[in-house]
Amino acid sequence: MTKIFDPHFAERVSASFARQNAMELIQATMPVIEHGRTEIHLPHWTGVEQQHGFVHGGVVGMIADSAAGYAAMTVVPETASVLTVEFKMNLVAPADGEKLIARGKVVRPGKTLIITQAEVFAVKDGRETLCALMQQTIMVMHGKGEK
Repeated sequence: MTKIFDPHFAERVSASFARQNAMELIQATMPVIEHGRTEIHLPHWTGVEQQHGFVHGGVVGMIADSAAGYAAMTVVPETASVLTVEFKMNLVAPADGEKLIARGKVVRPGKTLIITQAEVFAVKDGRETLCALMQQTIMVMHGKGEK
């Protein structure tokens, strides 16, 4: 992995996540913040379901985007921020479980662009089933650190 530009990246990422009203709205949490990697956990509840009772694909995309984006944020200087410019997601199985776990990671860090991936797993009866794969491009916004 790359050099750690900000030794306080975990606190910065956690504070940013706490300001994300969308994540609060869907009851998501981020219990894992490591250099180049984060996890977002989402309980399955009726407010995030689609018509068949699975977690809606748009919600799956939200947590995948945020998990991978925050993984990217762990590798930039504190004076920078990140912004998603593109992602491609495959929904490979229904998001059917008691909770979802989105695991984001940095694939290739860069000064301007960061390539990330996320895998989303549905957890049911203690077993994880892959339900989505995402690849993402992140733009580094230098001099645009978050407040």
